[in-house]
Amino acid sequence: MIEFIIRRFIKNYEDTDDKHVREQYSILGGILGIICNLFLFVSKFLVGMMSNSIGILSDAFNNLTDMGSSFISIISAKLSNRPPDKEHPFGHGRFEYLASLTISIIILVVGYKLCETSIEKFFEPEEMEFSYWSLGVLIVSIAVKVWMCVYNRYIGKKINSGVNDATAADSITDAIATTGVLVATIAQQFTTLPIDAAAGTAIGLMIMYAGYGIAKDVINILLGKAPDPELVRGIVDTALKCKYVVGVHDIRIHDYGPGRMFGSIHAEVPDKADLAEVHASLDVLEDELQDKYHMEVNIHMDPLCTDIHKINDVRHVLDKIVHERYPRYHTDHLRITAGHARLNIICDIHVPPEEYNVENIARIRREINDCMRKYNDKYRVVLAKIMADPGK
Repeated sequence: MIEFIIRRFIKNYEDTDDKHVREQYSILGGILGIICNLFLFVSKFLVGMMSNSIGILSDAFNNLTDMGSSFISIISAKLSNRPPDKEHPFGHGRFEYLASLTISIIILVVGYKLCETSIEKFFEPEEMEFSYWSLGVLIVSIAVKVWMCVYNRYIGKKINSGVNDATAADSITDAIATTGVLVATIAQQFTTLPIDAAAGTAIGLMIMYAGYGIAKDVINILLGKAPDPELVRGIVDTALKCKYVVGVHDIRIHDYGPGRMFGSIHAEVPDKADLAEVHASLDVLEDELQDKYHMEVNIHMDPLCTDIHKINDVRHVLDKIVHERYPRYHTDHLRITAGHARLNIICDIHVPPEEYNVENIARIRREINDCMRKYNDKYRVVLAKIMADPGK
């Protein structure tokens, strides 16, 4: 059904790399969300008031916040497609992440308020009236929310949208919560225990947990989380297919919003190769990476020294320092770039698993560099990889 709607309302719907098509996808998803959640809020609110059910009313207001989230997703789609300007040279794509964060905050607040109201019902219980209307509305609500999860997940995958992914996760959580309300509504007819209040509290907690999950994911992106290992492997594999590239290190990926990634890599090339030919090949590689991963990549050329005597001299000094200070460590894959101003030593280092942590890795980099600079002030060590090695 969602594919039919997309074909009906989105022009050039297959061209999901186009920012205007992406915007239309986001707006369509937001409009469908507003329509569905408005219908669910009105129906649940009326049934909840008639039956005096805190569980159904809680579910109704949850749908109301979902409707607000849909408005936010539409606004963010418009704002994120604004072109780059002087103050924002990389565009405004992170508006989508800010929108997801706003949605998560709304979800957390609503979940907390629902928990608060539901807990009060444990101490001030009210009789709940049973009706088949209640059951019908809840069953329809579950079906609608499952469909909303499906179409938001579909759109999220199509345009790589964190907002739609967050909405899909929220929708399936709502479907589970509404199922709990349905069970509680039926069970309340056979007992005087405050099952309705318990259902409302459980819904509130589930909503808060969903909001926490969305907020955590978005904050990790905004803080600059490590790039997807699969993406890094793909970039390395593509780079190594280039005629002159013999190695890659220092890969940096910056996420400025879905479809707006920028990257930089250091490509290792032989220092005896023709500089103009290498530069031309790296230009072609940049184009290949952009076409394949839809990201702008800046490649820094590292001409590797091919003087075996100089390489052996550096290896001897490095191995001596590592052996004396870190007898349980070892290095491999050594290569150097040698110039008059600086000699860069690029290598991998293997450390024991129990010493593999962020603080220790930072200390290792600093101390090895300090030692090498004492030997020769022009030496700089680049630890391309630091790996936990159970065998050492």
